[in-house]
Formats: sequence, C-alpha cells, structure tokens
Amino acid sequence: MQVDDVLLNKLEKLSFLKVSDDKRDEIKEQLSEIMNFVDNLSELNTDNVDDKFAMNSDATFTREDKAICDTTINDAIINNAPNSGDHFFIVPKIIE
Repeated sequence: MQVDDVLLNKLEKLSFLKVSDDKRDEIKEQLSEIMNFVDNLSELNTDNVDDKFAMNSDATFTREDKAICDTTINDAIINNAPNSGDHFFIVPKIIE
C-alpha cells in the first residue's frame, strides 16, 4: 500500500500531529514500508495453527493476588493535599 499526501493529511488530522514539510517524504516512505509488511503478514496461512501457540513452553509467571495495605503511601499523598481530613481529600462543593 502506498501512502500519499491525502492519507498522510488524514492521519495527521486523526492523530492531532503535524508533520513538518521536510519530513513528509520520509514519513510517507516509512509508513508505506510498514503497510507492505502488514500486507505480507495477512497472506500467511494460519488455519492449522493453535490459538494458544507460543514459541516456548514456559508458562507466564504469575503471582498470588493478595491485598497489601501500605498506609505510608496514602499518608504521603494526603500530606501533599491542600485540604484533607479523615484520610480523604476535601474539595469545594460543585453541585448545588
């Protein structure tokens, strides 16, 4: 897929980025290379590949999910608040 000025303008608008004029040709070339690589991947036949296929047999490391209550972090955050009480932030009322 070839990236042209129209597509690059659309991508700029969607991403809220501005590509400088001196970088436009380089960006278009790089995006075209990426799109060509993705097109090559879409041609691969993966019909007989297991959904859970992995390159190695090691399982993902997991840890026990247990709650830890470290109040020193909470206190440090509350101490930096301009107004707090009973371990809560006190803010001005905004709804009447």
